[in-house]
Amino acid sequence: MSKALLNVSDLRLRYPGVGFRGASPEVLRGVSIDIAPGETLGVVGESGSGKTTLGRAVLGLAKPTGGTIKFGGRDITHLSSRERRPLAREIQVIFQDPYTSLNPSLQIADILAEPLIAQGTSSQEARNSVRQLLDSVGLPANAAQRYPKEFSGGQRQRIAIARALALKPRLIVCDEPVSALDLTTQARVLDLLIELQRRTGVAYLFITHDLSVVRHISHRVTVMYQGELVETGATPDVTTNPQHEYTRRLLLASPTADPDRQAERRATRRLLRLASS
Repeated sequence: MSKALLNVSDLRLRYPGVGFRGASPEVLRGVSIDIAPGETLGVVGESGSGKTTLGRAVLGLAKPTGGTIKFGGRDITHLSSRERRPLAREIQVIFQDPYTSLNPSLQIADILAEPLIAQGTSSQEARNSVRQLLDSVGLPANAAQRYPKEFSGGQRQRIAIARALALKPRLIVCDEPVSALDLTTQARVLDLLIELQRRTGVAYLFITHDLSVVRHISHRVTVMYQGELVETGATPDVTTNPQHEYTRRLLLASPTADPDRQAERRATRRLLRLASS
């Protein structure tokens, strides 16, 4: 693997307590990952495993209480909001819900031009880039004059992807970007992300609860459970021959169209649950 673009080492994070309550339990407990340029690292785990908090820490939206985050060799763990602003050109995000991540009062042209203008690009140059951005995600140029409510969920997520690509970042944090979409639309969006990565060399930190999605898009997979990493490896190894019991349970929880195989998975999952209790 080439030199890491993102390196997270022994990351710890604890949210402050509220009112008379003390500090909350650690959400991240010694998490270490790295991502090479042009690589996709899938982070998978159930709700509450800490995977989204990991993404928020990389984005500077959650403050670590220990460990380091380095991007391009630079320590960005404790940068202030002002210091992080230039990093928006390097690190972008695609959120889970395509229905709330876009401003409903703005036309698509304004949504796509906004990050460019915020980084100092002239309004005219930014608007000239909109057509290219729409084309890159397979949307027609006339989409620029329409509002988010006029698009389907899959089309809105394509717009969100175009917005993330506007500044030509080196890393995109994808936080459950297809979980709100139907299966057919999921596949199309995943294929689009793969194609964009091939063309641009962008790296993805891909956060999901679905091992089948991870299998489709990731080069490597890391599995999180209760704030810790329990298994990391090449995608084919982790998704077909998992070594950790929790990873095996996740794999068995993935739905299948074959009713007999689904029943067999349920029975195996019950046995694993009984063995661990």
